[in-house]
Amino acid sequence: MVEIYENYEVKKHSTFKIGGKVKKVAFPETIEELISLISTNEYHHVIGNCSNILFSSNDINKKIIFTEKINGYFINGCSVIVSCGTKGPIVASECAKKNLSGFEFLIGFPGSFGGMIYMNASAHNQAIADTFVCANLYNQNNKTIIHLNKEEMHFKYRNSIAQENGYIVLDAQFELKKGETEQIQEIMKRNVEFRKTRQPSLTYPNAGSIFKNPENDSAGRLLDLCELKGTVEGGAMVFQNHANFIVNKDNATSTDVLTLMYKMYSKVREKYRIELIPEIKYIGNERTEEYKLWKIMTENTQKAKK
Repeated sequence: MVEIYENYEVKKHSTFKIGGKVKKVAFPETIEELISLISTNEYHHVIGNCSNILFSSNDINKKIIFTEKINGYFINGCSVIVSCGTKGPIVASECAKKNLSGFEFLIGFPGSFGGMIYMNASAHNQAIADTFVCANLYNQNNKTIIHLNKEEMHFKYRNSIAQENGYIVLDAQFELKKGETEQIQEIMKRNVEFRKTRQPSLTYPNAGSIFKNPENDSAGRLLDLCELKGTVEGGAMVFQNHANFIVNKDNATSTDVLTLMYKMYSKVREKYRIELIPEIKYIGNERTEEYKLWKIMTENTQKAKK
């Protein structure tokens, strides 16, 4: 039986710790339940661990499916099969115990596999695409399950065919390589230490990198050159150690975050004529001041696709 709630507080699900009440949410436990819900065309969004989501602080007149209960994985030799709602660090740790290398970068990722495949998550010179073999996805246009291999996924920086066409990742298979446990654990340890020193921990609620890196450049570098570290808007602040992160410093609202994002976006555009593209996703109501800010910052994303 799928758990369904109305007027549901989503703040507790967000790593940003921001969000109002959503009109309706559903928590399927199986892929079959997930497909059944999607096929009704009733729901607006399918999301995982909300690690790169900014929910509006206002009540949200939308219906959302959370995949967090569809969490399972199977390891057979070097082959790893994961369900969409499975969290990356859990699988990374288990693979390390079995001397499997390729998921070291996931140890510090709070996201789940559905979202990480959707955006081709990467860090520390490793990416989801590196070990990806194939996946089952749901095509919402013709309501069919499709099976795509690595080449067919069209993986690019922070992108895939799933994102381009709105496909929902159901499960996926990866092929890792045998390695030495001590070496794998050492790499994971370095990755965790790097994140601790350069990026905010979740004790400072955040949603990871705010903007994507422009081609052959770094969003963090550009924002740093604009002297934006420590900039405050309401309860939101640009992280002192890395300018491409916003932390919820003091009960920030979604308006605080979006206003601060727009300041960051505008500074870089004015100084370098580069329009940064948001990496996080915003979920809120259309025809609001918040949505207007979001639309301005994402218009160039649509232009880039043409």
